[in-house]
Amino acid sequence: MKRYIPLLVILILVACQPKARNAAPAGVRPEIYPDYVGVTIPTGIAPLDFTVKGAEAVDVQVSAADGKVLRSRGRACTRFPARRWADLLERSVGDSLTVTVSGLFDGKWKAFEPFGIFVSPDPIDYGLNYRLLEPGYEVYSLMGIYERELGSFKQRALLENTQFDGCVNCHSYNRNDPSAFSLHIRGQHGATLLQRDGELKAFNTKTDSTLGFCVYPYWHPSGNYIAYSTNSTRQGFHVQEDKLIEVYDLASDLQVYDVVHNQIITAPQIKQEGVWESFPAFSPDGKTLYFTAAAQVEIPGGLTESHYNLMKVSFEPETGTIGKNVELVIDAASLSKSIAFPKPSFDGRFLMYTLCDYGTFPIWHHESDLWVLDLETGETRPVDEVNSPDTDSYHDWSSNSRWFVFSSRRDDGLFTRLYVAHFDENGVAGKPFMLPQRDPQNYYEGLFRSYNVPEFVTGPVSLDKRSAQKMINSPERIPFGFRWSD
Repeated sequence: MKRYIPLLVILILVACQPKARNAAPAGVRPEIYPDYVGVTIPTGIAPLDFTVKGAEAVDVQVSAADGKVLRSRGRACTRFPARRWADLLERSVGDSLTVTVSGLFDGKWKAFEPFGIFVSPDPIDYGLNYRLLEPGYEVYSLMGIYERELGSFKQRALLENTQFDGCVNCHSYNRNDPSAFSLHIRGQHGATLLQRDGELKAFNTKTDSTLGFCVYPYWHPSGNYIAYSTNSTRQGFHVQEDKLIEVYDLASDLQVYDVVHNQIITAPQIKQEGVWESFPAFSPDGKTLYFTAAAQVEIPGGLTESHYNLMKVSFEPETGTIGKNVELVIDAASLSKSIAFPKPSFDGRFLMYTLCDYGTFPIWHHESDLWVLDLETGETRPVDEVNSPDTDSYHDWSSNSRWFVFSSRRDDGLFTRLYVAHFDENGVAGKPFMLPQRDPQNYYEGLFRSYNVPEFVTGPVSLDKRSAQKMINSPERIPFGFRWSD
């Protein structure tokens, strides 16, 4: 019976108070968590449940333009029925919902000014895959790769490190296709898992001619290549109150994996002495390889002088040939800034990246912001529509390039949460909304894990966890071949 007491108390309290329809006008919009006031959302999104700050109970009405109404009342947090919410969104495509909120405060109802939520005609992908990890630094704490269906609150584990001893990270999909993915395992059972055409294999990606194992993957649109960096990564700790940890590379190179011939391809121009290359990304037509690069500095003393520029080099898919000439795209170093996570939109028009003061791990930098480059005009700008005073870093595009997801620490400054924003054909972003949860305030306040590397998927990922576990724990690995680009 204990689980029903809070709700029973609220219902009795509400019944004994003046009705919400007699509420006194507050004259302001409600302060809600998460902040969904004025956001743009897709039809395929779970109900945007929220709480009203300080309210003992709420009476919330969501109205479509055709007069259809969805209501939630009696609880301190809304609880919109999923099917009726989905129906309301379908009725409102290309139009706005009107949200009217009344709240009970110290026994009195207040009626707030209504606000709108725009329902975009642009669809969103099926779901998100991401890593959830605890704030451990010296040992592998509980972590895993999880899948969230965006149209509901369903989350499932794809692979967790309770199945083996090590770290699971660097998951990537070919244009959000769940059937083709790369997944890296660190630790004593280190491997790169590749699934293509329904077949899962475990590879040893280190060769005698390369720096180390393959990380930071990005698929070629043909599915025949995967660009990787290989990095020698370390971490250190700050003594300043406003900084916790610093992660940095001691060295890094680029390479392209030929999936068909099981060969690593590299070239001197993307493996230069005295230069750290990282974060590769193919253009949507597969003919350009973007990446970041910085001049080598002494570590740790020169870390704050480590500035990564955005570069590009041509790529010939027919032969797997890397171009001879590396071009500078954005000179961040001249501004004493550093670029990470360059990702072109799949329509080929824009490229989004993270800009921070230095280094290559912006998730630990409070100043990190999202920027966008117009690939037609060459103009670049901060995405002020979504940036916050705290960390905004890793991001990913939906398959139609009309939505992006990004990680941010704006919520509490400590844990990374996920936000989704619309992005129109002119390069203008809508106000971002936090990944919806049932009873979001209690959910996020009780979640002592951070979201990491969110990736859109167009459907559920098919991964046999038991087969993957056996493969990881087995010593058998398929070696990579190696060749220099012509």
